[in-house]
Amino acid sequence: MAGHAGFEKLVAEARKSITEISPQDAATKSKGGEAVIVDVREKDEWDEEHIPDAIHLSRGTIELDIEEKIPDLNQTIITHCGGGGRSALAAESLQKMGYKNVRSMAGGFKAWKAAGLPTIK
Repeated sequence: MAGHAGFEKLVAEARKSITEISPQDAATKSKGGEAVIVDVREKDEWDEEHIPDAIHLSRGTIELDIEEKIPDLNQTIITHCGGGGRSALAAESLQKMGYKNVRSMAGGFKAWKAAGLPTIK
């Protein structure tokens, strides 16, 4: 992973200022209407398979599009990606934008699937 050292450093720094949540807790909060799950993966990843009821805002455009999709700064938002890195960076960005209840799903979509939680293909 030497080629990703800079990315890993950014993610490690982001994790110091965000809160992570387990896939099971994310599923519970989403089903209960307490939170919105935001998939920050690329569109082709989303199209292949995703979490039911999640919304897609790719990491590249989330800061541009989030206010239109989720205008309430108090809404609980759970970001997720493939493995947890991009979602940590997205969660940090959203917090900087003023969102007060942002979580990043630990382990990302891989952990969600490993936990046997539902997906849509």
